[in-house]
Amino acid sequence: MSFDLLESAKSIFNNNVVSQASSQLGESEGGIQKAISGIIPVVLAGLLNKAGSSGSAGGLLDLVKGVAGDANPSAITGALQGGTGGLLSKGADLLRSLFGDKVGSITGMLSSFAGIKESSANTLLQSAAPATLGTVGQYAAQNNLSPNSFLSLLDSQKDKILGAIPGGLNIAGILGLANIGDLGKKIGSLLHMDTATTTAGAVNIKPDAKPGSSRWLWSLLLILIAIILLWYLMRGCGANKHDGIPVTDSVTTSQLADSATMTVTEGGPVVSRESIKVTLPDGVVLDAYKGGIEDQLVVFLKDNSRAAGKDVWFDFDNLNFKTGSAELTEESMKQVGNIAAIMKAFPKAKIKIGGYTDRTGDSTLNLRLSKERAESVVTALKKSNTNAAQLLGAEGYGSQFAKAAADAPEEERKKDRHISVSVREK
Repeated sequence: MSFDLLESAKSIFNNNVVSQASSQLGESEGGIQKAISGIIPVVLAGLLNKAGSSGSAGGLLDLVKGVAGDANPSAITGALQGGTGGLLSKGADLLRSLFGDKVGSITGMLSSFAGIKESSANTLLQSAAPATLGTVGQYAAQNNLSPNSFLSLLDSQKDKILGAIPGGLNIAGILGLANIGDLGKKIGSLLHMDTATTTAGAVNIKPDAKPGSSRWLWSLLLILIAIILLWYLMRGCGANKHDGIPVTDSVTTSQLADSATMTVTEGGPVVSRESIKVTLPDGVVLDAYKGGIEDQLVVFLKDNSRAAGKDVWFDFDNLNFKTGSAELTEESMKQVGNIAAIMKAFPKAKIKIGGYTDRTGDSTLNLRLSKERAESVVTALKKSNTNAAQLLGAEGYGSQFAKAAADAPEEERKKDRHISVSVREK
């Protein structure tokens, strides 16, 4: 399983930590939870911003390794009970290293966002910073990361981190950036520069080399330059010209029945499949397609030999959104209603909704859109009278699991754009 920095950091702030913070600070548990939901990605965003500054990777790597021992719940509860010194002092130093004189502004912003006192937000921020950064430090130490591999780690995690920053927290503005996506670009640019420097340094032409050897090396260098230029020109001619969210918003399944056929018209993909009736345990009969989500989901829920779990996913195959938005089309409500009926017929089942995009456009915006669309489906299921206890929330994964490249043909990229149902209990 791949490392998930954000989730690892979140796991430290368990119910006991929230309860202790609520008791010590005189705030509601809901307010504490909301503050933490903002603090973790904000601290990690500060790390991304600092790491994106040329020459700081080595120092930051040492910094996060230095607080690896603080990445545990007991360290946080101890700091909250102690009130002063220790971890809080260390947290204050870390925050100044990441944000400089912006710490006060960030504290005020978190206070307003969570509806808690500014002093409470300050204590939470100071105690959470070492634990959050220590999570990175633990992974770095365990995997013996170099400064460059440390940057690569942050680059691989940036989309999820930035996508988790609540909309009410304008961390980009406080850091003087035009938008939150600029944080991720800084890391990517620095990695590209390091790679280019390493590649350039690999060609070592000695001044005192023999004439024949020198000509050979120069010829090789010219050939390499020609290949790079040719690749660049070909890529420019064939690149996708869309700069934003994918324009085609039909969400289709990757698990169609063998009898299914698909044709593409000017208005988008049109799926022609075998219609079937799906009968539920409570006698309700659904109109569906062979191999569609209703068919697969009911077969799975009836099969006692197959276990539910976080790796069990089924794709919606008749779900559409209005272009560039999270608003479901009216035609999509039929399949939403079918899923609601299935949940009613299987009252023990519990599901989570996931949203996915292709690699086209801004990855941070895609991550947010995928989350908003997944949440939109959860909302629609609730309106269709699905028992809220059966819905375990929604998560957007953006292009994290996309298989096709950003400049791949539309037929390949559209498979990466979907909304899925994960059966967690049955």
